[in-house]
Amino acid sequence: MTRITILGAGTAGTTIANRLARRFSRELRAFTTTITLIDQDNEHLYQPGLLFLPFGIYTPDQVVRPRDQQLLPGIEYIQQPIDRVEADRDVVVLSDGRTISHDVLIVATGTRVLPEETEGMTGQGWRTKVFDFYTLEGATALRDALAAFEGGRLVINVVDMPIKCPVAPLEFAFLADWYFTKRGIRDKVDITYVTPLDDAFTKPTCNQELAHLFRDKHIRLEREFNTGTVDAANGRLVAYDERELPFDLLVAVPLHGGAEYVGRSKGLGDDLGFVLTDPHTLQAECKPNIFALGDATNLPASKAGSVAHFQAELLEENVARYLVGKPLKPDFDGHSNCFIETGFHQALLIDFNYETEPLSGTFPLPVVGPLRLLKESRLNHLGKLAFRWVYWHMLLPGHDIPLVSPRMTMRGKRPTRSASAPTAG
Repeated sequence: MTRITILGAGTAGTTIANRLARRFSRELRAFTTTITLIDQDNEHLYQPGLLFLPFGIYTPDQVVRPRDQQLLPGIEYIQQPIDRVEADRDVVVLSDGRTISHDVLIVATGTRVLPEETEGMTGQGWRTKVFDFYTLEGATALRDALAAFEGGRLVINVVDMPIKCPVAPLEFAFLADWYFTKRGIRDKVDITYVTPLDDAFTKPTCNQELAHLFRDKHIRLEREFNTGTVDAANGRLVAYDERELPFDLLVAVPLHGGAEYVGRSKGLGDDLGFVLTDPHTLQAECKPNIFALGDATNLPASKAGSVAHFQAELLEENVARYLVGKPLKPDFDGHSNCFIETGFHQALLIDFNYETEPLSGTFPLPVVGPLRLLKESRLNHLGKLAFRWVYWHMLLPGHDIPLVSPRMTMRGKRPTRSASAPTAG
């Protein structure tokens, strides 16, 4: 009997569970292999939808579905919090004391927001003057706050990296510009984007090619701001270097960390709770029969849904190879592909990996595209909206997406005039 256990039934965990269920369908029917998926609740959240929810584009019922209904037959779903992983014993200990043994363990429990780690953030202004949109509760509360906002200083603050979907805070700023323009009060709203980085985007090429968006939309950019304290009572965001920014409404992107149980699991994660993972094979460092993917890893790849899908496509093969004693394939190259909403029914598309900066060109096909890279278009915006269907009906069920390779391809791409040295961020 081969026992495969997967921790986390989000994007990464559900996708790899379904891919493995399809791969080992015969073994599942013969009861020679089991696939067990564990998570603490039964609500699967379509996280890209949280960006749209505050602006009334999506509603909560459009972004939440039952986790167990996204799984193929043969996958056992256990709803229970995880207490710890005991790698030396090949067991997962659940909060109710049960132990689940495994031959292969896959960690896909993602990342969580930690607003309480920033002084004052969850104080008296929390969810009345200070909000996040990385949780369903936060995005819903922010929707109501934005609807009631009649003008003043709107500050979007990224506390630190890494975060889920690094471009989402930027998209929020651009969508806010559009939202208040549609309401006819844009001239009454001062929007400031605050980042601890030395520029807005994490990729140098994007900073050079897309800096005009801030100028065009009259969004102020505050760089290298390391948030120390949120003073909601006086409407102040205070940095460690004592710089202060006033706000009437603060949209915070809190500190992120790995799942809490990782810290109780000897040798599994780093100080932030992210699983120490080989950047190319996705094998965990603590033991050969443990793998990790998605937001749960410490890899220098974007914590985004496309990355989880590309990793799952490659990890499926490595799990199969591990089980028969074959060498693992070092095939994951950090490939990430994401749309960037810019408002007014427009969006950008970027495609990159560990070594290659986002390039201009067409995607997924040369010349015909039909999508354009590093260029705003309505078709890119429609692609972003269409991704919700793709997510529920192709990505989660574990199907390959036609024409989109898990490894980055140079097909249709061309260097930008400002292309810089490769980065791994």
